[in-house]
Amino acid sequence: MRKLTFGMNVTLDGYIAAPGDDLGWSGGEGPDSSPSDELFQWWSDRVAATGLALYGRKLWEAMSPHWPTADRQPGATPAEIEYARRWRDMPKAVFSSTIDKVDGNTRLVTGDVVAEITRLKAEDGGPMDIGGATLAGAAMRAGLIDEYLLVTVPVLVGGGTPFFTALDSWVNLNLVETRTFPGGVVLTRYETRR
Repeated sequence: MRKLTFGMNVTLDGYIAAPGDDLGWSGGEGPDSSPSDELFQWWSDRVAATGLALYGRKLWEAMSPHWPTADRQPGATPAEIEYARRWRDMPKAVFSSTIDKVDGNTRLVTGDVVAEITRLKAEDGGPMDIGGATLAGAAMRAGLIDEYLLVTVPVLVGGGTPFFTALDSWVNLNLVETRTFPGGVVLTRYETRR
């Protein structure tokens, strides 16, 4: 059985996007908000170790215009080139009922989210990562997430898209890792207690 991890950058007040889907707080919008080289490398290594990435539509639409060709852009750093190649090579499934086409090493899933994630978890293969609030929320409510990975950025945005969805029942977790990155960014990793 494959392990399913939900991991994203998150604000201290629990949001993965500020109002208006603003991600400027998470890096890339100026010298004070870009991720440290150490954190960027950590995410890149995570992409390299992912057997299958599950994306919701919004996250796909945020990532897919940039990363397929980021390694060929003028001024791309060696770290960006490595990440772009790893991202392009990583198998991906995009869950959406509103888009009709994906490209690259990606397939589109339009059916029942919970049934498909359950099927994918039962397959052989490397670990799966899930990203996107709506998609991860469905997996959370169905009890399919094995691990939660929060990369907490020390910023308060006051609203937006929450990391955690409303649940029908409690989910008990065990802390398995903490790590501090430059700029006061803290990684916490929890396994679901089964």
